[in-house]
Amino acid sequence: MVSSTSSPSLNPATGLPTGWVVKYSTSKVLPYYYYSPTNTSQWEPPRDCDHEILKHFMAANYSLPGPLTTDEKGDELRREGRIRCAHLLVKHRMSRRASSWKEAEITRLPSEANNMILQFERRIRAGEMSLGDLAVSESDCSSARRRGDLGWFGRNEMQREFEDAAFSLEPGEMSHPIETVSGMHLIERLE
Repeated sequence: MVSSTSSPSLNPATGLPTGWVVKYSTSKVLPYYYYSPTNTSQWEPPRDCDHEILKHFMAANYSLPGPLTTDEKGDELRREGRIRCAHLLVKHRMSRRASSWKEAEITRLPSEANNMILQFERRIRAGEMSLGDLAVSESDCSSARRRGDLGWFGRNEMQREFEDAAFSLEPGEMSHPIETVSGMHLIERLE
């Protein structure tokens, strides 16, 4: 938690420093952070926020309530060899981009990320929570807002390790932890 003596005052509801608010990009379909005194915006939260409060605020206010529904286009996409998956991503300080919607700078070690993803896998396989429920507050990917849903994708659209694991899954099946340059993933085949 951020100390109030060393940083600006924090909004108790959002965990953001004074002057910062969350806005929503309709073009990207994602929330972002806006600082009114300088009229600037960014995808990552400001460094001086309370990440724990912010994580819960974002999960409660900027996540879809349930999985996305398949429309008629889904049949066509399946015929084109595309699949639909959700994932939960845990980044570490060696990740390609060591920041996320909930942390401006991720400093955890790769071994810590691995331990976290193994704990998440255990909870999901034990039936305590679904991958989507856990992704909302714990995934370091912006897809957390959509319960980890990445939508439809085909071959050569994702990182190789991710793609190989995703295409090997049957609908409803979840992978074991997969490591990519982005971090550690659990992948669930939705369609």
